[in-house]
Amino acid sequence: MALAELAGLARAGRPARSGPARTGREPRRRRSGPGRWAGAALAGALIAGGLLTGAPQASAAGLGQVTGFGTNPGNLAMYSYVPTALPAGKPLVVALHGCTQTATDYYNNSGWAQLADRWGFAVVFPQTGSANNVLSCFSWFDSSKDTRGKGEALSVKQMVDKAVALYGSDPSRVYVTGLSAGAGMAADLLADYPDVFAGGSIASGLPAQCATTQSAASGCQNSNQNLTPAQWGDKVRASYPGYTGPWPRVAIWHGSSDSTVAPVNATELRDQWTNVWGIGQNASATQALPGNTTLSVYNDGAGRPAVQLYSISGMGHGLPVSPGSGTTNCGQSGAYFLNTICSSYYTGLFWGLDGATATASPSPSASASSSPSSSPSSSPSPSPSASSSPSSSPSAPLGCWTDNNYNQVAAGRAHQSGGYAYANGSNQNMGLWNLFVTHTLKETSAGYFVVADSGCGA
Repeated sequence: MALAELAGLARAGRPARSGPARTGREPRRRRSGPGRWAGAALAGALIAGGLLTGAPQASAAGLGQVTGFGTNPGNLAMYSYVPTALPAGKPLVVALHGCTQTATDYYNNSGWAQLADRWGFAVVFPQTGSANNVLSCFSWFDSSKDTRGKGEALSVKQMVDKAVALYGSDPSRVYVTGLSAGAGMAADLLADYPDVFAGGSIASGLPAQCATTQSAASGCQNSNQNLTPAQWGDKVRASYPGYTGPWPRVAIWHGSSDSTVAPVNATELRDQWTNVWGIGQNASATQALPGNTTLSVYNDGAGRPAVQLYSISGMGHGLPVSPGSGTTNCGQSGAYFLNTICSSYYTGLFWGLDGATATASPSPSASASSSPSSSPSSSPSPSPSASSSPSSSPSAPLGCWTDNNYNQVAAGRAHQSGGYAYANGSNQNMGLWNLFVTHTLKETSAGYFVVADSGCGA
């Protein structure tokens, strides 16, 4: 069944599944059953279905419902996860579930709660229900619900305002992510509110404002819309006419074997957001990542990644996760949570949630103690000691070393922050923290390194 037939079903008039109103941050009980399905035949065709397996991977703070967050024209429920004793001034992530899912489902499996504990940020999990759409899909295809100041889009904006007030979140570091129908809504929100969201991540999703009616939804889902990058970019610019501020940095995740939302949507998303940024569609760099993932990076005029496209070879429809206890692991596998790579982790690095602010001036104390496995280019799993330098000891009082950025960090001559490498002492930006970018570092005084690609001299 096509998306227009599924996500576009008329309101069923059933009670919302969020249950009795709760106040504050009361822990929410997990659902014991699969929820309301329109029938077994629909399950395999859902744009982002998926029920949960696995226990919550966050601290005892738990997921709680927040009420009274605004006029709520989209009839959504607001849930949040806030690590214990989280100080003010931390980032905020908004995470949108897929069809048939709930906030609890996404909290349990996506890995965002785990990362919130590790890096220190709050997460809001909006939830729609069967009163809005019989399959509990966010209405990414309905211009009365997914545009600035209207419906579900405004409800999510009100949740952000509430979270900033409640938790003291940094309003300049608010991000939105989603899966499938939730990803379609996330793309719309990035276009609607570029003044609110500093970045976004779209997993198995669709371009912003690809469809504005239910009848157009299946075409977006299944086929190439044959629009130019400029035409795609115009859809974003028209969502907030006259906006002249900075645009969000966007990560795009898609499986090459997705038969529910065609992989061409990832290309269209790439075209859309690179055009919005005023940059070309040829990648500035590509990297191999775990889970048969290829990362294509599109840099802005200052050489910083503005758009990142992650293509997972052989993956179907779902959110990439990678259960485990390693630095780069997160999430729980299940229906539409696919064990390939932890997309939430790499997205968090892209946004600088690991403690960096994604600026050109990271703190010198952002030391090399960060695990090298957190690099977006760690798929070859090199040994930190596998240096190409004949004299790699960082304890030498003065010297000159030529090596890739990964090994320079591992040897203690540089540090990484937000996916970039910086020379210790001088804080010079060395580019992406990976195996492919090579620089020469000169130690001019104990622990102070400068880039010396033209040679160290005498």
